[in-house]
Amino acid sequence: MDSRLAAYIASLPPNGVQRPLFPLAGTAAPSGSFWQQVRAAGLVWRSGTLLGVHALETVFLFASWAAAGSGALSGRVDKGWLAAWALCLATVVLLRAAARSSEVALSIGFGGLLKERLLAGAMAFDADALRRKGIGELLSQVFEAETLEGLAMDGGLQIVLATLELLIIPFVLSWGVSTRLEILLLLSWLCLTAILVAQNMRERFLWTNARLGLTHRLVENMTAHRTKLVQQPPSEWHIAEDGETEEYAKVSERLDRSTARIETLIPRGYLIAALLAFSPSFLAGAATLSQQAITLGAILFAYMSSQRFTFGAARASAAYVAWRSIKPVFDAATKPVEGSSAETSAPQEIKTFQLQNVAFTHAGRLEPSLKNCTLTIHAGDSLLLEGDSGSGKSTLALLISGIRRPSAGFILAGGLDLQTRGEANWRRCVAAAPQYHENHILSASLSFNLLMGRPYPHSSEDLQEARQLCLELGLGSLLERMPSGLDHMVGETGWQLSQGERSRVFLARALLQNADLVVLDESLAALDPENLSQCLECVRRRAKTLLVIAHP
Repeated sequence: MDSRLAAYIASLPPNGVQRPLFPLAGTAAPSGSFWQQVRAAGLVWRSGTLLGVHALETVFLFASWAAAGSGALSGRVDKGWLAAWALCLATVVLLRAAARSSEVALSIGFGGLLKERLLAGAMAFDADALRRKGIGELLSQVFEAETLEGLAMDGGLQIVLATLELLIIPFVLSWGVSTRLEILLLLSWLCLTAILVAQNMRERFLWTNARLGLTHRLVENMTAHRTKLVQQPPSEWHIAEDGETEEYAKVSERLDRSTARIETLIPRGYLIAALLAFSPSFLAGAATLSQQAITLGAILFAYMSSQRFTFGAARASAAYVAWRSIKPVFDAATKPVEGSSAETSAPQEIKTFQLQNVAFTHAGRLEPSLKNCTLTIHAGDSLLLEGDSGSGKSTLALLISGIRRPSAGFILAGGLDLQTRGEANWRRCVAAAPQYHENHILSASLSFNLLMGRPYPHSSEDLQEARQLCLELGLGSLLERMPSGLDHMVGETGWQLSQGERSRVFLARALLQNADLVVLDESLAALDPENLSQCLECVRRRAKTLLVIAHP
C-alpha cells in the first residue's frame, strides 16, 4: 500500500467520521471545482507550454522544408541552405522532446486527478441509487472509467495538437502557391471529417451500449448460475446469448467500417485531392521553387495532421461515450456534505429517537410505501417491529439509519435531524444490519469485515473485543477451524461462510460500532433456535437501544 494512502487511512477519526478526500499530491480537494483542481495541479500552464512548443515545432518544421526543398528543386546544393536545414531539424528535435515531456506530464496529472475525483464521487454516491444497480452494471462502469482514463488525454491531446497544425496550414499555403482552391479543399475536407466523426460517434454509442449490456447480463447470469441450472433446460441456455452476440457482431461491424472511413479514407483522400489541385501550378511553373516546396510540404504535413486528427477523434469519441457512463459518479463528488459543528463535538448518548408523520415514496411511483409513521424510541428500549412483506419495514429501517431521506415528516435523534447533526454523526448514533441480500462479506480478513465501523488500522483492543463478541455469538468454532483466526481471508476468494455464519458476522459488525441505536432488519431469520437464543441474549446485553424487524 502506498505510504501516503496508509497515512491517510491511519489518520481517519473513529466511528466512521468522514473527512473530505484530498488528493495524494496535496493539491485541491476533489469535492470542489475540477477546474480548480486542474489549476492547482499546474496543468493549465503545462497545457499552454505544450501548445506554444508545438506551434514553434511546426514553424521550424516548415522552415526546414523550405530550406531543403529550395535546394532540391533547383538541382544544386548550397551549404548555407543545408546549414539552415540542419539547424531547423535540430531545433525541431529539441522542441519535440519538450512537447513529449509536457504530454506525459499532462496525461499522468490528468489521470491522477480523474482517479481522485472518481474515488470521491464513489464515496459520496447516493447509496439508494447504488442499491438499484446490478453487479454487472457496476462492473461496466469500472471498465468505462478505465477507458476514460486511458483515452481522454491521449485522444484529446491528439485532436488539440492536430487542430493547431491544421489552423497553421492555410497561412503556410498562402506563402506558397497561393490558390484559393487548395485552402477551400482543406476546409471542405475538414467539414466532411466532422460529419463522419459525428456518424462514428453515433455508431460507437450503439456499440458501447451493446457491449455494456453483454457485460451486465454475463455477470448477472454468473451470479444466478445455480438458479439457471435448476429452472432453465440446458437446450435453452444459449438462445438468449446467441441473439445478443449476433446483434453485437453487427453493431461492431458497422463501427469498424465507420472507423476505417475516418482513419484511412479521409487522410488519403485529402492527399490525393490536394496533389491533383497542386499539379497544374507545379507543371506550369507559375511559382518559385521555394513556394512550390512550401506548398508540397504543407500538403504532406496536412496529410499527417489529418491522420492524427482522425485517430484522435476516434479515441476522443470513445472517451466521450465512457464519460457519459461515469458522469453521475464524477458529479457525485460535488455533493454537499450534510453536517454542522455537531460533527466535531464530543459524542453524547442519545436519549430519544423520534419519527413524526414520516412518509416515503420511491422514485417513479405515485403511491407511498410508507406514510403517517410516528414512533418514539427511548434509550434502553428493545422493540420488535412485525409486518407483512411489502409493508414498509425495511424502508423504515433505511430511513432511521439515514440511508434514505423521508419524502415528508422528520426523524430526530436527540432532538436534531440528519441535516443538522450531519451524516457522520448520524452514523455514530445509529448502526444498522440490513437484510441478508443487501449486506455483504468483503474479500478481506474476518477482522476487517467485523471492524469496518472502527478506525483503521485496528488496535489490539479492537481485535480482542471482536474476538470476544464472536464467542458470544457462537462463532468460536468458526475461529477454531480457521488457520489464521480473525486474520483469515473470507468472502468469494477466501473462506466460504454459511448463511448463518454470515448473519452473525453482520450482527457483530453492527454491535461493534457502539451506536446508541441498533437496527436489525430480519438479521435473525437464518439462525436455528439454539443460535437464535444465544444471539438474542448477546444483542440485548450489548445494544444500548434495539429495534428488531421481523416477519410475524
